[in-house]
Amino acid sequence: MRILLIQGANMEWLGFRQPELYGTTTAAELDAIVTAEAERLGVDLEIAYTNLEGIAIDRIYEAARSGVDGLLMNPAGFLYAGYALRDCLRGVRLPYVEVHMTNIERRDMRSVLAGEADGIVVGLGIDSYRFGLEALARLIERRSHGPS
Repeated sequence: MRILLIQGANMEWLGFRQPELYGTTTAAELDAIVTAEAERLGVDLEIAYTNLEGIAIDRIYEAARSGVDGLLMNPAGFLYAGYALRDCLRGVRLPYVEVHMTNIERRDMRSVLAGEADGIVVGLGIDSYRFGLEALARLIERRSHGPS
């Protein structure tokens, strides 16, 4: 099973940017945590960071063409106005789980991408990624075996 994790705008600065909201875990440390979780689940995980919405779109199309099974994404700064990214998600129809470290509803934010997600995990810090990855892997597995 192949999953692409896209880390959206400003996520490369994790651990340094607003630690009162996002904690002190760095992007490299988060990558190691999520990679270990992927290995535990038997998932081949690719992680991509971008601060540009167009690059995220290009990466998703490339993933869909190459047979990636699902998308895990923290759209981060793209959640506000990522309408082109939303259209991309509608087009590729990859199983998609959105994750956010903070509870975006508590912060009066709404993701324009959330309506395209199969599920959303928010507000659990680093664990949002662990739970999101596991949920996505289960979703892909269920879909590959048909309805039960």
